[in-house]
Formats: sequence, C-alpha cells, structure tokens
Amino acid sequence: MNQILDAVRAGRTSLLPLLIKRLTPPERRALLPELTALRKEVRDWDWVRRREHGGVASALLVAGAGCHTGAAAAAAWIGSRDLAEGGAARGSSRWAGLLAVLGDREPAWLADVAHRLAARAVTVEDNYPLIRELIGLADCPVPTADGFVHAWAEDMAFGGYPRSAHHLLSVALREDPRVREMVPLLFQTAEPAATLNWYVDPQAPDHWPSALAALAREGIVERRVLVDGCVARLLRGGRPGGLKFYQVLLQRLDLTPAELREHTADWIAMTADAPSVLAGHAQQVLAALSEAGELPSERLAEMSAGVLFRPEKKLVRAQLVLLGKALRRDREARYLLLPAVAGAFGHEDTSLQERALGLIGKHLRPGDEELRTELGFQAELLSPVHRRAAVELLGAGGGDFGDEPPYEEILPPAPVRRRMPAEVRTLAETVELVAALTRSAASTVAEFESALDGLVRHAHHDRTALATALRPALADRWWATGDRQAEADRIHGLELVAAAVLGRVRAYDLRPGSLPQGAGYHQNCVHGMLGAVVADRLREAAHHAVSGTLPFLLATPTWDTGSLEPRELVERLAAYGRLGAPPAPVDFAQALLRVRRDPAAAEAARALGTREGERLAAWLTTAGEPPELLRRVREPDLSQRGHWWGRDWETMRRIVVETAERPVFQTEFPPSFHGLGRPRTGNGHRCYWVPDDAAYGAVLPEDRETQAAWLLPEVTVCAALDGRGAGARLSRLAELGGPAGPAVHLVVATGLGARHAEDRLAAVDALLVLAARGELDAALLGQDVAELLRLDTVKPNRLADAARTIAATGAYATTWAVLEGVLPALLAAGAGAARGAGELLAVAADCVERSGAGGPGPEGLAAVASRAGSSRLVTQARRLRVALAAAEPEAVALVS
Repeated sequence: MNQILDAVRAGRTSLLPLLIKRLTPPERRALLPELTALRKEVRDWDWVRRREHGGVASALLVAGAGCHTGAAAAAAWIGSRDLAEGGAARGSSRWAGLLAVLGDREPAWLADVAHRLAARAVTVEDNYPLIRELIGLADCPVPTADGFVHAWAEDMAFGGYPRSAHHLLSVALREDPRVREMVPLLFQTAEPAATLNWYVDPQAPDHWPSALAALAREGIVERRVLVDGCVARLLRGGRPGGLKFYQVLLQRLDLTPAELREHTADWIAMTADAPSVLAGHAQQVLAALSEAGELPSERLAEMSAGVLFRPEKKLVRAQLVLLGKALRRDREARYLLLPAVAGAFGHEDTSLQERALGLIGKHLRPGDEELRTELGFQAELLSPVHRRAAVELLGAGGGDFGDEPPYEEILPPAPVRRRMPAEVRTLAETVELVAALTRSAASTVAEFESALDGLVRHAHHDRTALATALRPALADRWWATGDRQAEADRIHGLELVAAAVLGRVRAYDLRPGSLPQGAGYHQNCVHGMLGAVVADRLREAAHHAVSGTLPFLLATPTWDTGSLEPRELVERLAAYGRLGAPPAPVDFAQALLRVRRDPAAAEAARALGTREGERLAAWLTTAGEPPELLRRVREPDLSQRGHWWGRDWETMRRIVVETAERPVFQTEFPPSFHGLGRPRTGNGHRCYWVPDDAAYGAVLPEDRETQAAWLLPEVTVCAALDGRGAGARLSRLAELGGPAGPAVHLVVATGLGARHAEDRLAAVDALLVLAARGELDAALLGQDVAELLRLDTVKPNRLADAARTIAATGAYATTWAVLEGVLPALLAAGAGAARGAGELLAVAADCVERSGAGGPGPEGLAAVASRAGSSRLVTQARRLRVALAAAEPEAVALVS
C-alpha cells in the first residue's frame, strides 16, 4: 500500500493501474482514508508547492477512482473540481489512467458511473471523453442530461481541443455510432447547444442544419424525428436567438405539404404566442394552406383569435388580408370568420380597427341580423370615432352606443405622506433596526432616521447598555474585531455611530469643526456635496453618541419624505432649552433644510429667545427662499470632440438649468453645507455617481426645484445618450415638498423621452402624481417637451410610448392637454417625418375622441392632414382633425 501512496506523492500516474489491480476490494477500500487525507493536504498547499499540484492531483484522481468500489462514490471522486483543476491533470493521459483502473469493472457499474458523471452539469464538459469511453465499454444507452448533449454537439463540431484540421462535422456525424440516439436529444435540452448556431453559411462544412438535413436524406437519421423535434422545440418557445437553429433546419428540410398540414395545430399555436419573426413564419405557412383549401374556416377563425390579439401591426394587417381572401372564396364562412375579424376591434391602432370594420361591412348581408347582434357586442371595444360607424353598420346591436355618459377624467389618488412614528423605539428595537440596516443595500428615509435618532437617544440615556446590546448584533462587522481602533473615514453610514458607541473609532476622527476626509471630493458633483453633508452629520452624531450630550436629534423628519414640520422643530428647540443642551451645528443646519417653510410659525420661533430661534424665524420667511434658476440652451463644445470622455456629452446641444449662489449657506452653515449653496451651471462632465437615495434625497426635501435642476443632467443622459436608472428618482421628486415649478416640469418632460422603459415609466408616475396633487401645468410641460423634440433630446417614438401609458390610466384629458402643446413642434416642416410621429398623433387622436376635447387643433395639423397618401402620419392627422371638429366642448370632471 505504501508503494501506491509513494507513487501518488511522486505524481507517477502510469504506475498506478498495475499497482491497484493487485489489490482486493477490501484492500482498496482500506486505502481510501489515506488518499482522502492526502487530498485535503494537497488542497491546502500554498503557491510555493503549486508546481507539484498537477502531477499529484492527476495521480490522486486515478488512485481514488480505482479504490472506490461504489459507483456513486467513484463518480463523485472523478467529478471533483479540485482534482481536475491541475494543469497536469488534463489531457489524454488523464483518461488513459482512469480507463485502465476502471476498465475491468462490471458493465452495469460502468454505466452507472457514466450516467452519474453526465448528470454533473459543472464538470460534464471536462469529463466528456471519459464518459463517452465508459458508455462504449458498458454498451448502455446514452445519458440524456443537457450538459452531456451539449458536450457531444461540441465534440462533433470540433473533435476536441485543439481542433483537427481535417475534422468535418458531416464526417464526424456519419462516423459516430450513437448519432441516431443523440440527434433526437438536441431538441429536448432546455437551451440549445451553443455550437448549433455558430455557423450561418449553409455551405460551410460545420453548418449543423445542412449536416442534419443531409443525414435525413441518406436515411442515417429519421426525417420525422427532425421535423417533429423542430416543431416541438419552436412550440416550446424561448429567446429568438435560441430558436434560430430549429427554424433554419426546417427550411433546409423543405417540408412537404403533407408535413405542413400535419402540424396545423402547432402553427396556429405559434402565431399566438411565439416571437414575432417565428409567428410571421407560422402565419405564412397557414396562409399557404388556406389558399390551397387545406385550412378549414374553423381553424382559420381559431388562428385569428390569437393573431389579432398581438400588438404587432404587421401581423394583424396580414391576418386581416388572409381573412378577406377566405371570405371572398367562401361567402358562407362569414358566420365563423366575421366574429374573428371583430377581434381587431380592441387593437390600439385605430387604422386596423377601421380596416376590420370595413371588412365586416363588405361581407355582411342584409339578412344577417343575428350576426349583426353578435358583432355589436364586440364593437364596444372600438374607439369612439369608429363606434359611430359601427352604429350605422350594425345598428345598436348588442352594444349601447347611443347615450354615452359624460367623460370623467380618472387620475390616481394623490400620494399620502406618512408621519414618522411618534413613539421612541426601545433599546431592543433600535439595535434590531441598526443591525438590519447595516446588512441591507437600501433603506427608507424613515428607517434610516429612526435608527439614527434611536442611537443618539439611547447613547444619551445609557451608553453602556446600548453598547452591551450592540456588541453581539454587530460582531461580524470588520471593524468590530482586533486590537486597533478603525479610522472613521473607512466606516460608512449608521455603522460609524454604532462603532463610536462601541469604542471602535478613534475619538480624534470625530472631533467637531473638521470635515471628514474626502468631503471636498467631486467639487463639481452634486452627489459629492450631498455626501459631505450626510457624512458630516453622521460624524457629528457619532461624536455626541460618545459624549452623550445630545438628548435627541433636531433634524429627525416628521414625514417619510424627509420634511419637518416647523412647529415640531420649535418644540424640540424649546426642549433643548429646558434641558440646557446646545444644538449641534450640523444637526440644526440639516433641520433648517428640512423644515416646511410656513411663515405663520416664525413668531413662535422668535419667542424662544435664542439664536437658533431667530435663525429659524428668518429661514421661514426670507432666508430660506430657494435659489433663482436660470434656464438656457447650452451649445455644443466642439473642442471636446476628440476626447473620448466628452465625445457625446460635451458635443450635445441640450437644456441646462443654472442655480444662483446662496450666501446664507456660506455665512451661517457648517463648511460641509457650503457646496450646496454654490452656483451650478450644469456644464460639468457626466456624473457616474450612484447615490444612496435614502440619505441623500432627504437633505433638501422641501426644495424640489433645486433637486430637479441637479437631476436634469442625469435624466438628459438617459434620454439622449446611454444612461439608465436616473429616472427612478423622478417619482420621489414629485412627492417632495416645495413648489413644482419650471425645473420640475422640465426634468419630468425629459424623463418622458428616456431611452429605457423603466425610466419612462418613472416619469409617467411623476406626471400623474403632479396631476393628482393639482400641481401639473400641462401647457408648460407640453412646451418643454416641444423644445426637447426640437433639440433632439427626446425622440417622438419614446414620447409616444410614455403618452400611451399615461392615457391608458384613464387620464385622457391630461394627456391631450400636454400633447396639444407638443404637436406644433412635431408637425413643423421636416419634423413630421420623424420616427414615431404617427404613433404620437394616434395617441392624441384617441385622447380627443375619448375625452371629447374640441378646438381648432394645433398649428400645422391641417397642412399634414391635407397631404396625399395613406401613411400613418397623414392618416392619424386626419383622424385627429376630424375628432377635434366633431367634439363638443364639455366640462371635464376630475376624479381622483
């Protein structure tokens, strides 16, 4: 036995098969503990001994495989990653050694090991050569695991690595004795093998569809297996790229009419649920069957129910054409097909509604009263303008189109602010919340502020008890262990205050009157300035948590938005006076920025008779007025064209909002707040900072305009360039306090044209919040969007998507009020051809039809509507003009 261990330690793999074959099964099992111990030893070797690792790991792999007598244990040993990762453990010698020690086992045992190795998804590709040989020795069925099938496909395409210059896929498939078993498995894996789509040239020697089609022609693989496999896999669905192989294979097989007819039900299912390209292919197959008279009317009606429900206008239009041809061939089929045509009545494209209604009018007969009644029920889905035509065609039918109720605007309820809990959290509750927030990537304003105030309160009351409770809850933090105290600049968030309570931070780092390291970083970045404020406030709270001088925090918000009621701040200052506690400078400064500006509370603040009371009174009247904002169009800086960092941002024409200087910040606020009062031009470089909204967004909760001006560059990047995610802060911005003025409207208008749908949806939410609170100036927002369109910051197709979403909530009048100011810019000379202009006009027309708005229409509408042709732009312009002319001005009731 020592000879085997010595050979393993020496990495002499070639000697092991002969030595192991001399052992009886009990002797082999007796050797396993020593091999396992050696394996653990090798696993812990440092980099100095890594040169030995490959040879020893290879020998261990062979020795362990030969000594295990159970199939499960042997497969686990062979499939282990630590034994296979050594460089010397790879290659043909590895498999030769394993086959030498395993080859004399029973076929059933070998088959069991092979199937177990094939089921290990992580290592099956590395172990494929061994699995293939074991299957041959055992003469057993091939494994069906996805990893094994993928490995087989790669082996057929490449013949191992490095690839042989003479290896051809077609030759490898013909020579593989298991090809008839393996090919059907290609259609059963969850994802197609990567190699199937690597070559797109049908003439390439490694083109899988061509190779498989050739095997079917030669009878090596059954043709029906390929056809049924492809259809079943396409029917299952998936990513379009993953389905491409199966589509191309069907094309190479060139299905016969009988094969196409046999899968009629499958083609119908694909037209309803498959990706657009595949659905179009299935639709063409069924259209050919229909024209050949091999698709019954019942199946065509079934197919139409799925296709006409799809959003793709091209598919719906083609289906209506197909239905029209079928109706011309067989007039009696109208009882089945006309109700199917009515499935297009609910489509968002009103031109398709009109086409479906025209098709029904063309094929209805005078005596079809029951059919008219049935179609009348479905006509309720039509847009208002087409409902009138439906009444003329179908009569009242089953729908009630005569007396429609007055339009009511449906807006979402205005968000309700939530008051912070009045009761102070207990010591246990505070510790639990702090522990949870230190392990969470995100927190709300209420959670963060409640935890911070709780730490300060309990440190003032009994710091020892607080430290005793915090120590086990935060024992896993990196700063909580060791003999040395941590630097305060390396600890962030609430952890800094907790670390100070536990004595794990140097007191020197918490001294008052000095900025934390890095507070001046990103001088041109608003997020850097907000970060300085938050860091300074936490450092100050940590300092007072150690000294215990603060009974509670002044800046703890009243509301979950971060706002603070002025009378509550007056009461807190009065309590400070009774306790003889001086306010902390940073805490009081943050309280001023959060307080709701109510001049009526100024007198109560002055009555305190303290300097802080006077400052609060001044802030509530004049000192706290938001800075002036200057809006302008920034011309591109062409001198930056050659710089990679400024190629797009600096050379883009865009709207910027400048903020004026606020001297009060420089004279009466701590240094960390000075950056917030400096003027900002909006000309800085793109910012890639990802701020913590919970803490950063609550620094100025009562100044939406300033926050909107700061947020505008980020949202502009989301609309005009490749940005993503900034729009998420628009919803919160709309819920904050302070006036919703020009800057707020401009940033929301920019967000409506964001590149990514989630950012546009956030802008839609912000718009609806402003509307529900009665703060939306629709005309101003429309003017902003029009200017953004002219600057090419916002694209019409993205704006159309956002407008359609707003209207879908029921806010048709609000949507039209915005679009009415947008359309003149869109319809101006040259702008009407922009992509999405027709879609935007369609949304506007739908809003007018549903809300009953009237009027002369936007400038340029008549000129576009009078153009020749039937493009979507012209068609929808005519529709909008007709809707405006037909509508009777009525009062619109707002329901929120």
